[in-house]
Amino acid sequence: MTDSQALVKTLDFQLDIRSDNKSLLHDACLEARSAYNETIRLAKEGVDWGAIPDRVADDATLVKNTTQRVVAKALGAMENYYEYDDFGQPSHIKDGAYPLRSNYEEGYNLSLTDDGDVTFRISAKPYKHIKGVLKGDDTHLDILKTALTSDEWKIGTAEALFHNDNPELHVNVTNTEQTVRDKQDSRTVVGVDVNEDNVALTALSEDGVEDSLVIDFPEIKFERHRYFTMRKRVQNAGKDSIHDTLEGREERFVRDRLHKVSRHIMEWSRQFEKPCIVFEDLKEMRDSIDYGTRMNRRLHHLPFRTLQYYTSYKASFEGIPTAWINPEYTSQACALTDCEHTERANRHKKRFKCRSCGHQDHADRNASVNVAKKGAKKLNWNVPALNSLPQVRKVRRQASGVVDAPTVTHDTVRGYQTDGVVGVSN
Repeated sequence: MTDSQALVKTLDFQLDIRSDNKSLLHDACLEARSAYNETIRLAKEGVDWGAIPDRVADDATLVKNTTQRVVAKALGAMENYYEYDDFGQPSHIKDGAYPLRSNYEEGYNLSLTDDGDVTFRISAKPYKHIKGVLKGDDTHLDILKTALTSDEWKIGTAEALFHNDNPELHVNVTNTEQTVRDKQDSRTVVGVDVNEDNVALTALSEDGVEDSLVIDFPEIKFERHRYFTMRKRVQNAGKDSIHDTLEGREERFVRDRLHKVSRHIMEWSRQFEKPCIVFEDLKEMRDSIDYGTRMNRRLHHLPFRTLQYYTSYKASFEGIPTAWINPEYTSQACALTDCEHTERANRHKKRFKCRSCGHQDHADRNASVNVAKKGAKKLNWNVPALNSLPQVRKVRRQASGVVDAPTVTHDTVRGYQTDGVVGVSN
């Protein structure tokens, strides 16, 4: 049995800079890029890695601790290159801003005010600080506030960076009392496929598929479109205050629904022996989306990553590990192990029909099986033979609240209703 690991979370915040020197942070990030490039260049030239941190720090205009953290990250990239044959060698001529990485209470500080805000002070340059207030998701803020006041938490390194020209701070925190079971010690892989209006789950063990569930939540897509229409109208009327109010209501609605769905995912997953929850890594998905103005707006604003984060966060606090896999072709490949034919035409809306073997399934459940299979391979399992799959169970959220996992073959649980469909649906 492998050892359990401490619970480490990365919390993302927007920086509300109030010290009137936002340009200073950008200049520091450019200097961080120079330090990174110089580190890579020296490592390529064969300079002793132990001598590089001081050598780069002597020439940089950053706080020494910050420079050392940037150098350490650059050397980590070189280490990955030498460890993995297919890992591209880092470039030493990149331009643009680079994350400003620093230790807590050395390169940056956080404070909790009497009003409940979290203020920051980032040492962008020696004796030159950027100050302001952190903004962001309530869940992240609650964890950070707890970490600032509890001995069970330790605040670690942070990165100040620019995302779409907006300054952000990503903070690592560790719960010293909470542990997460090592994913290698898992006996069940739960594949999660998040979509525009549902999430599909498949539990896979060494004996095969244990169970599958599709949770519909069409109200999120409906409400987002409704609020978009209302905001567009008040914006055209020049009523900006109403626009901000509507935006806040939408965010609260979506956040509430996602918390309920993620709670349902957790309740369903923990019934299996030593589960590991596996997600598709969708970080780069939004950058590759281009389906026209209207469809782009819908897809770019879908809360894929938020639902994944809420589920991962809840899983961590129950000691359940999570893993991430490459999402390539999960929706196009036949899930049966004696076929695995991959073709875009296999899928039409919510119906999957393999053009090679004729296998039919709910398209999102099929994708979740493929996610689970990739997760099993990542854990170095021998994927069991899947020549047939159990009937998919499908439930639909109602406006009344949350619940445990019902099925189409059992009594409906309060808050959900079955749609009467077992197997393939259009």
